[in-house]
Amino acid sequence: RGLFALDHMSTVDTPSNEVRAMAANIDLAKALLGGTSAMRAAGERYLPKWPNEQQESYACRLAVSTLFPAYGRTVETLTGKPFSQPVTVNDDVPGVIRALLPAIDSEGRNLDAFAAQALEVALGYGLAGILVDFPRMDGVKTLADQRNRGARPYFVLIKPEAIVGWRVARDGAMWRLTQLRLMETATEADGAYGEREVEQIRVLEPGRWEVHRKNSKGEWAMVEEGLSTLAQIPFVPIYGRQTGFMRATPPLLEVAHLNVQHWQSSSDQQNILHVARVPILTVIGASDDTEITVGASSAVKLPQGADMKWVEHTGAAIGAGRQDLVDLEERMRQAGAELLVIAPGKITATQVATENAVGMCALQRITLGLQDGLNSALQLMANWMNLPTGGTVTIFNDFGAQSLAEASAQLLLDANMAGKISDVTLISEWKRRNILGADVDAESERGHLDDQGPGLGTMPDLPTAPPAPNLETADDTAAA
Repeated sequence: RGLFALDHMSTVDTPSNEVRAMAANIDLAKALLGGTSAMRAAGERYLPKWPNEQQESYACRLAVSTLFPAYGRTVETLTGKPFSQPVTVNDDVPGVIRALLPAIDSEGRNLDAFAAQALEVALGYGLAGILVDFPRMDGVKTLADQRNRGARPYFVLIKPEAIVGWRVARDGAMWRLTQLRLMETATEADGAYGEREVEQIRVLEPGRWEVHRKNSKGEWAMVEEGLSTLAQIPFVPIYGRQTGFMRATPPLLEVAHLNVQHWQSSSDQQNILHVARVPILTVIGASDDTEITVGASSAVKLPQGADMKWVEHTGAAIGAGRQDLVDLEERMRQAGAELLVIAPGKITATQVATENAVGMCALQRITLGLQDGLNSALQLMANWMNLPTGGTVTIFNDFGAQSLAEASAQLLLDANMAGKISDVTLISEWKRRNILGADVDAESERGHLDDQGPGLGTMPDLPTAPPAPNLETADDTAAA
């Protein structure tokens, strides 16, 4: 199932090791984004069994292991950066397409929500796709019939796990898709009242499509086909870190590997804490048949020269394990913050001399790629509707940081504002980065904030003063 589940069938030579690596990265991202339950389900893939470890002991160790969700939180926090401001719909977007943006897909999401999820998938998995589909309408012959039936193009967000394979060919200097195969889940009737889900593969080619399902023999067979009015496959890839056409890696791949290392180290720490908390009763010099009862009201009679004691862990390894987890968490924060740092060497001497010239961080480049992808998808929507242009949108991208410390501080603040970390943790992490002085105390700061009163712009509205009396009217009344 999923990416490359069937034969790749590409007209371009794709090394098998690159295909396997891309699929492995997607599996890793899916497990980490799935949380503790998904990591436990992966079992020995990401939490190896120790040599000579019994299966029962391993199952207990796996069952109590808990994931620190650094990868998912980093993806979520970085996704929020470009969408801290709404997507700007430019004036060149036709009115008929503009009217579709509040419900751009079949699930009723607006353009901002759809674009944010597309970026989240690209950041998390390395690759996402926008399929611009049009519902099949039997018996529709005119544009008026389409409008009366509610037929309209819409976006479909494609995750890489749904991409089975593709074929490409050169069109001048550009690569073009000549075939795209997508795994889908369809619902069909099951008996008089029930329903069941079946897997199918949709094959898209320029001007036509097919649907394949497994028959009673377990073989894939075509069950449906049709024609399309488009001379191209209406699919736009969105890349995290592009390595080729329709090929990419997650831009936060190092964070993912560090998160797996943290998962393993955390499991070791949990296990050693259990060992340290349970002392072992040791008897020296007693016979095997010596009766031993342990309890507050019990006594043990031992032979002459025998000894009995509790053996406890010294606890030295516990501190080392805890420090290892803290170090890994810091390394994950730094690796995630790197996407916000404007890379040195990206600005030329001519650009430095220009007052408004700025560099660009990795997240800004990914955001611009998403913006281009949305514009291409709008054009495909226009093609479905026989319009000359679909127009353009602009996504906010002024969030680059000049240093790793600045970028890391921004991520911490975003996590704090999203309720992922406390004010105490925020101040502590800022102090470690020398952003705040060592003498700053979280409790004292809370008191200072209470003393200074509400922040600017947070004061409640004052009651409106009564209108001044109309002197002319008052004089007239007195005279009367």
